[in-house]
Amino acid sequence: METPHSPAADAATASITVNSPTHMGDLGRRLAKLLRPGDLVMLTGELGAGKTTLTRGLGEGLGVRGAVTSPTFVIARVHPPLGDGPALVHVDAYRLGGGLDEMEDLDLDVSLSDSVVVVEWGDGKVEDLADDRLHVVIHRATGDTDDEVRSVTLRGLGARWAGAGLEALAA
Repeated sequence: METPHSPAADAATASITVNSPTHMGDLGRRLAKLLRPGDLVMLTGELGAGKTTLTRGLGEGLGVRGAVTSPTFVIARVHPPLGDGPALVHVDAYRLGGGLDEMEDLDLDVSLSDSVVVVEWGDGKVEDLADDRLHVVIHRATGDTDDEVRSVTLRGLGARWAGAGLEALAA
């Protein structure tokens, strides 16, 4: 049984239907308004689901430098802020098999306190970096004939996300 102070008890959830890559980027820009330094965002979804498109919107919303592209071959990219906001650290953990040990080699824990860290394919690899984290799961909508429709579930874990306004993103 969960106690009132367990991370699962502090979860906030929102479900959103996204109809196009443009709308996925819009969701990223709106989500960026809720993010602050120290936030860890885990993105889960199959290849081509829209993880990088969402991150590109986050980068635009955060006002960071550089084009946000998939960091598959470099594993991690740091996008410094253009203004007073946090940097965006964009990680693709797909090729990392060693879990947290390999992730620690990237020094993400050092960047986490003053950046927004977004990790694609981070399930089972980065959860220990932060008790409070946002888990975004993107699925192709089933039963829909439009290949661009996605079902996006945002689940904020920990006290940081209780009352953070995730529900407003679904409106």
